[in-house]
Amino acid sequence: MTLTERASQGSEERDREAERARIRQGVLYCLKVFIGVRLGLALLALLGLGLVPHDIQPHVASAVPGWPPPPFGQGFHNLFTVWERFDGLWFLRIATGGYVSGDGSAAFYPLFPLLIRIVSPILGGHPFAASLVVSNACFAGSLVVLYFLTSSELSEPAARKAVLYLALFPTAFFFLAPYSESPFLLFTLAAFWGARRGKWWMAGICGALGSATRNVGLLLVPALGIEAVQQWYETAGPKRWPALLSKLSWSGAACLGTFGYLLYWRVKAGDFLAPLHQQVNWQRTASPPWHTLYLATKYAFGRAQIGIYPGGYFTMDWLIAIPCILLAGYALYRFRPAFGFYACASIIVPLCFIFPGRPLLSVPRFLAVLFPIHWALADLSERRWIPHHLIVGISAAGLGALLILFVNWYYVF
Repeated sequence: MTLTERASQGSEERDREAERARIRQGVLYCLKVFIGVRLGLALLALLGLGLVPHDIQPHVASAVPGWPPPPFGQGFHNLFTVWERFDGLWFLRIATGGYVSGDGSAAFYPLFPLLIRIVSPILGGHPFAASLVVSNACFAGSLVVLYFLTSSELSEPAARKAVLYLALFPTAFFFLAPYSESPFLLFTLAAFWGARRGKWWMAGICGALGSATRNVGLLLVPALGIEAVQQWYETAGPKRWPALLSKLSWSGAACLGTFGYLLYWRVKAGDFLAPLHQQVNWQRTASPPWHTLYLATKYAFGRAQIGIYPGGYFTMDWLIAIPCILLAGYALYRFRPAFGFYACASIIVPLCFIFPGRPLLSVPRFLAVLFPIHWALADLSERRWIPHHLIVGISAAGLGALLILFVNWYYVF
């Protein structure tokens, strides 16, 4: 071996070691954020039960047939049962008793309950414990994937900020509760990670898992398709058509999760669109997104609402949703079209189906999984357009306030 070859081999080994160190540091940082947020929110949730009078009784706040809500009670068991709230009861009921035609359960997509059912026997047949393990593990994994996807698309400092902003988002506590947000975020990030690295089989499989987790997962099909077309355009040539068709095929495969779920209901109840039809149980109605925003602004800042219950909920929804809509627009301008499209489309869809009495109900929760929004904040912070400490302070304050309301059965979802 010549001196040149030895020097080259030594340089490659140093590069590999530097990359391994970078990966270790990234994973360690994500785990620190996860553990810090997990412990902090657990203690705050426990404390929050003693800060607010229990005027709302659980059996009134959330009635799920087959899975009664946990009652208020004294003891450290509240460190865990405090997360068993609202839609989480539906996922637990489905995981243990399956779907029932006509009771509204069809609105909840199947992959998260299926994961609970798989993990529960490992934990001695405790579905609630399994739901927490699945949610928390998926959230920790999401932070890691977000870090490395962000570092490759933006920078290492931006990746650290994006991870922190996601973990401190005002509705980030849903990632730790028995909700489908954390597995959906993990599958979405993995789908984009695979697409950006040319692993389109991974993008298709993870996209299908995402669309089997939540209904908006179907938006991964056009988002991945946009990325496929852009990659083809960047390497355009007469011999590149087969590659484009392959990528588009894997992009289209992301719909298989939703299609399989709809087919299940066609066989079970003869209604291919049962998940859509049973949304009526939640009194959702169609509305143009601009009309939704008009009503939301009117309710949030109308004189009759300021300082009077429940006007604070309207204002809270608006103060979270509107900045995120602006950030999604910035993401569409600043990042690759696939990321911007995914963020904007994932906001427009829920704005088209509203609860008339509270136009932005649940929208703040839906926004938590839109990672391009957190990218936009990280990018703006890196450019010093928005101070980092201001973002952290406002997000953490909102997260703490909403968590206390959530654990006491107030409708923040």
